[in-house]
Amino acid sequence: MGKAARRKGAPAKGGKPKKVRDVFVARPFEGLAAEPELIAQREFVPSATAPLTLADGVDPAGRAVTLGTVLPLAAAAMVRSDDGHIFLGMQVQTRSSDISRDLGRALRWALDAEPGEVLSVPDTVSEPRPGERLQDLLAGDAELEVTLHEDFSWWLPEGDTPSGEVAMSLERANAAIMPTERLGPAAYWVLAGEKAHLRWVWPAEENRLLQALARLSAAGELTLGEGTRYAGSFRAHGLLVPVWDLDPEAHAREWDESAKHLGARLEEALASLDDRPLDASERRARDGLIGRQLTLR
Repeated sequence: MGKAARRKGAPAKGGKPKKVRDVFVARPFEGLAAEPELIAQREFVPSATAPLTLADGVDPAGRAVTLGTVLPLAAAAMVRSDDGHIFLGMQVQTRSSDISRDLGRALRWALDAEPGEVLSVPDTVSEPRPGERLQDLLAGDAELEVTLHEDFSWWLPEGDTPSGEVAMSLERANAAIMPTERLGPAAYWVLAGEKAHLRWVWPAEENRLLQALARLSAAGELTLGEGTRYAGSFRAHGLLVPVWDLDPEAHAREWDESAKHLGARLEEALASLDDRPLDASERRARDGLIGRQLTLR
């Protein structure tokens, strides 16, 4: 762990950390155009990177900042020693009641850190201060341009050979990767053992999205075609993530067109709610969908 990381949040000599009331933020990425992708990167995308667009004035030096799903040893942030490239880790073990604040603090730490320093865990105990959430540090209208990777070799500069703890962490991380493909914004095909799924983070408000899903379900249109079925949904950071079971024998790219058509139907169903409320069969379908929900915090 770098020196700055060890100093971060340390109490004054002879004192105790100030106890801070932890208020849970149910939708931590609200207000960011990249909200659905941030949730996907946080919850189920194994190995991916995306350049971050900082808000004006956040980093006058204009350094490269990249979001990564997992960093070496599950670090919160790091600054590469060779080029000063900043990496912010999404999937970390330690968290507070506000993930956006955790990530914002880690990003701010990295902007102030020296090349070669690593923030092993985010600061989750200091008293909240203005300007330290992702919404304060990122351009709010910027989408994420995600690059998926088959392994975690992007951790290291090209040509470097890992050693020690980093080598062991790299081996463990590579072994845990499940084949994953991006079918569209926040929509990911994943091969989980003998099963294949489509997980799709939608930016719509939960109850409204449930109604749209119910409308398609009642019409027999909540599938991607023969051999597929709607498996259910889970809540993640304030948004609903519908999941479909797919044929594991089919290649991920075979679902591109089906996913586009399903997305279009779902958009139409969402728009139709403004003029036409659910009928009796659609309400029954909605009740059935509610019974197949889980919550991820």
